[in-house]
Amino acid sequence: MTVMPITPRLALPLLGVAQAQKEVTHNEALTLLDALVHAAVEAGPIAAPPADPEEGQCWIVGAAPTGAWAGRENAIAIRTGGGWRFAPPREGMRATRLTDGAQLRFDSAAWAVPATIMVPSGGSTIDAEARSAISTLILHLAAQGLLISG
Repeated sequence: MTVMPITPRLALPLLGVAQAQKEVTHNEALTLLDALVHAAVEAGPIAAPPADPEEGQCWIVGAAPTGAWAGRENAIAIRTGGGWRFAPPREGMRATRLTDGAQLRFDSAAWAVPATIMVPSGGSTIDAEARSAISTLILHLAAQGLLISG
């Protein structure tokens, strides 16, 4: 059995010398690039595949995945061609979660979710200008997907 050459970072398939049906390999690489460059996932990490996925949608597979995702924990699951393709994450990979705009980052063991920071409230001394500045800062960081505003 011949092992197909792949790229070192994203494991994209490369064309082989004198390979037949090169379009199959080329199209596979383009499909993976389409899903992974500026990655946007519907949701995740989740363990079970969604009931009615649409072509091109992606999810982050959670711990203890089930069904068609079994054994693919932490991968990005891509719905394409009526089935699932899986891209293993790499250290530092980022994906935008479309449900809340959070920027998830893979830290070599799991997908890290931004911290939730609460808007300032309470206390014995209230400084309206400081609270306004902090609230604005939190809103801007949340808009960039760097944290979740609580």
